Amino acid sequence: MSNKRRKRYGIAILVVLVFFLSIWAFYPSGQPNNGRAQAMGGFQAITDSDNKGGYNDYLKGYMDDDRPSKIIRIEGESFADTVGEGFEVADRPEGLEGKAVITPDAGSISWDVPVDQAGLYNLRIHYYPIEGKSSAIERKLFINGALPFTGAEDLLFDRLWGNRDAAIKRDDRGNDLRPRQVEKPAWQLKPFMDSEGYYEEPYLFHFDQGMQKLTLAASREPMAIDYIELYQEKTVKSYEDVKKEYEAEGLKPAKNQSLLIQAEDAALKSSPTLYPLSDKSSPAVMPYHVSKIRINAIGGVNWKLPGQWLEWEVDVKEDGLYQIALKRKQDQLRGVYSTRSLMIDGEYPFKEMKQIPFNFGMDWKMDVMGGTEPYLFHLTKGKHTLRLSVSLGEIAPLLQTIESSVLQLNEIYRKILIITSNSPDPYRDYQLEKRIPEMTEVFKTQAATIKSVADYLEQSTGEQSDKVAVLHTMVNQLEEMAAKPETVAKRLTAFKTNVGGLGTWILNVRVQPLTLDYLIVSSPDAELPRARATFGQKVKHELGGLLASYTEDYDSIGNTKQSDKSITVWITTGRDQAQVLKSLIDESFTPESNISVKLRLVPGNILLPATLADEGPDVAMQIGEDVPVNYAMRKAAADLTGFSDFKEVASRFNESALVPYEFGSGIYALPEQQTFPMLFYRKDVLEEIGLKPPQTWQDVYNMISVLQKHNMEFFLPIDDVTNNATLIPNATYSMMLYQNNGKFYTDDDKKSALDSDISMEVFKKWTQFYTNYKFPLKADFPNRFRTGEMPIGIADYTTYNNLTVMAPEIKGLWDFTVVPGTEMPGGEVNHAVASHTTAVMMLENAKDKDASWAFMKWWTSKDTQIAFGREMEGLLGEAARYPTANIEALEELPWPVKDYQNLDTQWQWVKGIPQIPGGYFTGRHLDNAFRKVVNGNENPREALSDYILYINDEIAIKRKEFKLPN
Repeated sequence: MSNKRRKRYGIAILVVLVFFLSIWAFYPSGQPNNGRAQAMGGFQAITDSDNKGGYNDYLKGYMDDDRPSKIIRIEGESFADTVGEGFEVADRPEGLEGKAVITPDAGSISWDVPVDQAGLYNLRIHYYPIEGKSSAIERKLFINGALPFTGAEDLLFDRLWGNRDAAIKRDDRGNDLRPRQVEKPAWQLKPFMDSEGYYEEPYLFHFDQGMQKLTLAASREPMAIDYIELYQEKTVKSYEDVKKEYEAEGLKPAKNQSLLIQAEDAALKSSPTLYPLSDKSSPAVMPYHVSKIRINAIGGVNWKLPGQWLEWEVDVKEDGLYQIALKRKQDQLRGVYSTRSLMIDGEYPFKEMKQIPFNFGMDWKMDVMGGTEPYLFHLTKGKHTLRLSVSLGEIAPLLQTIESSVLQLNEIYRKILIITSNSPDPYRDYQLEKRIPEMTEVFKTQAATIKSVADYLEQSTGEQSDKVAVLHTMVNQLEEMAAKPETVAKRLTAFKTNVGGLGTWILNVRVQPLTLDYLIVSSPDAELPRARATFGQKVKHELGGLLASYTEDYDSIGNTKQSDKSITVWITTGRDQAQVLKSLIDESFTPESNISVKLRLVPGNILLPATLADEGPDVAMQIGEDVPVNYAMRKAAADLTGFSDFKEVASRFNESALVPYEFGSGIYALPEQQTFPMLFYRKDVLEEIGLKPPQTWQDVYNMISVLQKHNMEFFLPIDDVTNNATLIPNATYSMMLYQNNGKFYTDDDKKSALDSDISMEVFKKWTQFYTNYKFPLKADFPNRFRTGEMPIGIADYTTYNNLTVMAPEIKGLWDFTVVPGTEMPGGEVNHAVASHTTAVMMLENAKDKDASWAFMKWWTSKDTQIAFGREMEGLLGEAARYPTANIEALEELPWPVKDYQNLDTQWQWVKGIPQIPGGYFTGRHLDNAFRKVVNGNENPREALSDYILYINDEIAIKRKEFKLPN
């Protein structure tokens, strides 16, 4: 070997040696085990150890602590004090032997804990989920009045869910109906764990010696507490050790045993989103029908979030050692594993079952636990439970690393933004490397860190994919910017886009979907069924599907059989919504009213031509707020005030929700959904620059200069003008107009009121945000909110749902509250906003108006709206939280208590915008006048005055056309 080659080998060995020594030095063997900070082969996670307040930072302070073996039990009913109302001690609740304390969904409860020996303890709680709003129970933990680390403010405790009916039901066309998910509450013992799934092991908490105070503060949902224990989690043995125990005990493999458990028959599940599915991708799925819907699988993209689990019962006929196999499909995550953990009767059988990886593949596959040399599981005769839980596994430290990178890169981006603005001069050298000394080093460090994640993924999965390409793109840019810091300003837009791509990467990789057809518990010698379809089965499947497309009615949902009374209802949203609605109709409306409903899923633009042709429905659902009045003036919509109980039904809603449906003396629709703006803000960024959420518009003006000094922006909602014809009045203008006691129409809605002094002054102030303060005319608020360059803004409250799901990296760093208000002469602050609604409408030519009215009353009732909202959230997750217009129903949907209180406060200020003949010109020309001022530098009063003429002319024309008094 040449000297040159020896030198290269020597350097390589030295680098490897230093790398592993650095890992050993940072994570000595005495550190408590946790999944978030573990070394993974050649990859070492960058944890939150440097982030003050994180779990790793917390553990570093107690690395040398003892792990006392004594279990300390705190009885729930022996609490020291409570804050808030609704706490009570119950005797033998829900079959419990003894007493428990009932805790509501708000307030806090504390216990005094005598600790004989200081050290690190795990915590677990024996609890019962009291009926609430169908979401997971959420608590914050304080020890001696202090939050130990950030993860302790987001502790989740599951509810138990299952199929309501033991057997799958079918409609009158032979299609399986998705079983409704209902809560099946029971007492559970749950350790305090990371709700995000980054830490595989339960949290460890430090307790000093002596009397300690432990407090649980409620964020969401009530629960009964039997006891809380300080204990030590058991170490799970490896399979090799368990195998030796099998041999020592003389355990033998079972013979001639094979139990097939249909996955869709799961006995319990952690979330109502884990409902059974219909998979028609292969004729090998059991059960199968070429054209009819069959419920034959479970999981898929719904079974993806860390901590979600499914549980099955298996009745074993004889003692012995068994193998476990799954027929599964993982066709969503190319280039990344989907990971599960397996528990049998509440315990991990051995260490290897904590992380079970499932590789990507487009077709169904039979996976035997252990592969070619299957793991054997000891099962005694009788019933056992198998629980498969979503685990991040080896992905956890990768995600933590990228999440840390995103936060650091966003911080550097904001520092650059302060100097360059978001539109830097491409010909100017900002000398960023001198003004931000740490910038180049951060780029180098993060490039190396992100590259290590990409390399690990490629090595562990053996393939390159889109998941890795995103990382390499970021690495290349960071390396180039580190080498040539003078080019950073020119690359700023691309840099922001790539950092946003990393945030999306976290979201995409964090989800771990997996679909199951069935499970097999069998003796090792049993032959397993074929997972994939044969060529002949595939040909028959495709030809059968083609023929069925000519005979099956795919527009009708559920049962179509008609009773003595029958109505036709059209819905224009997705099939999922239609199926949930039809299920509710068949379960409660039709049996109670004896009125059958033919529900049809139709395109949104078909209602008008169908009505003109007298082929329309009796009731149209989820229509825009401009439709009912337009139909009413043409005598095509039914006046609902003619029904004797209309006032009682109308009391379900805020008055503002009915305003768009008033025409003359009638009301022509009932509101289904009502949304309105709220103020969103980044707590961390505002604190960083010394700002607080504004209470008034004067506060907004005061903070604009501070934001702009840091090259940050305040967001105001601006309309998308791709369809100018149907524009509603701008949310910001409407808000400011109503806060100044202005209105849109006057003279009994015969003329525009925008020519009033109030309207003109509001219009001037609105346009000045864009002319004087240079607010952006177009902005992707959610993404710019994520990066922090737009740390505060006003947006529709449903943005909350999107941020909760789509921006996991800023969880806990943002909040929302009421919008800024206008201070009135008496000192009161007016926080009025305008709302936007959708409606359910009865057509004038409905064949049975009483039956149609009965359906509308049922649909907008509290119970139905709650059921529909919870079903939709169960179906599609938090992003689909239903913005019901029913006052009582919104309160019962699974909002965290604090967030609902903010919503309710703002709701009291909501006003509706009237819909009048020709009123569609108002939003359109308000926007035209705005553009003329902002883009053409025209005087605000003159611009608006010009367009008010067009608005008034159109109102007069429409009133004349429909013979209405002028």
